Amino acid sequence: MNHLIDVQGLHSFYGESHVLRGIDFHVSPVETIGLMGRNGMGKSTLLKSVMGLVKPRRGVVNIKGKNMTGHSPYQISNLGIAYVPEGRGIFGNLSVKENLIMAARSGTQGQMDWTYERVMETFPRLAERLNHGGQQLSGGEQQMLTIGRALMTNPDVLILDEATEGLAPLIAKEIWKICSLVRESGMSSIIVDKNWQHVTQITNRNLVLVKGEVVLEATSEQLQQNPQLITPYLGV
Repeated sequence: MNHLIDVQGLHSFYGESHVLRGIDFHVSPVETIGLMGRNGMGKSTLLKSVMGLVKPRRGVVNIKGKNMTGHSPYQISNLGIAYVPEGRGIFGNLSVKENLIMAARSGTQGQMDWTYERVMETFPRLAERLNHGGQQLSGGEQQMLTIGRALMTNPDVLILDEATEGLAPLIAKEIWKICSLVRESGMSSIIVDKNWQHVTQITNRNLVLVKGEVVLEATSEQLQQNPQLITPYLGV
């Protein structure tokens, strides 16, 4: 099968700290992956290594069959990978509309499934705040804006790091609904979140990281039927 993302034997460091220890990981077309584990186990480092924000010391990152290990984030983004980082990274001095319009482009196959109009329909809360500056939005609204902006690039894979971290329950519910919409649209995605019950409602397959290694890989059905497989690896 042709994987959209295929990571093999990845080792990444922060200075002398060995964070990722030989990770194998792949994402296929029309597949939603959950990436889980306690804080500090390497989830964000794995995503940043895929996106070129962290340069792996060993191993390979293939994007659509091309070796993109250590390439610049913009080169990886141009291959159809959209990244919603933890902390969101919106432009606070631009309006909601400007944040969205600046990202608009067709996808790698020329697809324009996610237009400005569709993002407005999907995020009615943003439609009410078009002229607000990014810094005037609540945390939940900023998360919606970041996801909307990523969708405006019409990616093949959407990566969501800490999808609902720190959000009020009602806002989190909206984010999960959007994740479901993305899945139904046929776009592949990687979702990082601590709430495995919500994650497994959306994902096909899930990986759990402990100290930079994959310790568990299972389908969502397997985890829902056997919670004891995953609960030892999560929580405080």
